[in-house]
Amino acid sequence: MNADLGRLLGEVGAVLLDFDGPVCSIFAGYPAPLVAAELVDVLRQHGVDVPPDLASEPDPLEVLRRTGAAGDHGITRAVEDALCAAERRAVELAEPTPYGREVIVAAQQAGMPVAAVSNNSAGAVAAYLAAHRLAGYVSPVIGRAYADPDRMKPNPEPILQAVRALGRPPSQCVLVGDSLSDIDGARAAGVRVIGYANRPAKVEMFRAAGADAVITSMGEIAAALIERISG
Repeated sequence: MNADLGRLLGEVGAVLLDFDGPVCSIFAGYPAPLVAAELVDVLRQHGVDVPPDLASEPDPLEVLRRTGAAGDHGITRAVEDALCAAERRAVELAEPTPYGREVIVAAQQAGMPVAAVSNNSAGAVAAYLAAHRLAGYVSPVIGRAYADPDRMKPNPEPILQAVRALGRPPSQCVLVGDSLSDIDGARAAGVRVIGYANRPAKVEMFRAAGADAVITSMGEIAAALIERISG
């Protein structure tokens, strides 16, 4: 077992999970580049002159970020609404992450509450959890602030919102995330952080960014939690 991971999980009392990555691949069946292109179409329908680099942007969250940065709140709301609708469709085709469910259940069995902290919409996260019979295991569900992309991770606000809802000090919580925005947000919030390196290139990147532990499978967390329960 990853010794750093086991020690870390022994020092915290609550688990915060990013959604897209640690729990599922939200755009597995409804590809992110397709969603991003649909959001670009929304911009064009609102008369926005879309620059080439944004027109080819494959990440729908980045399209939303850049729309928000442009400062027209009405257009930002239109893109937000389109993205929320797309995410609700996407979760119906989302691919569960191996051992993601086991981590959630094992954490609860170990007496560690589990929260979701996502840059995806809370409605989409809640719909996925309900469809996969996990809603009773995860609370609160903190999604992105409506039409205010500056408040997405790495902004620590959604992480701290989850921490406050759990009633734990930040140092007693650990966030599991698969992106630098998760690690940077966790650092800013004062919570511990496990980097889920679901691609080989992320391992050293997460270590360099200051992750407390780095894993390549959610099964590593599940095994550590099961060991804690049985120990």
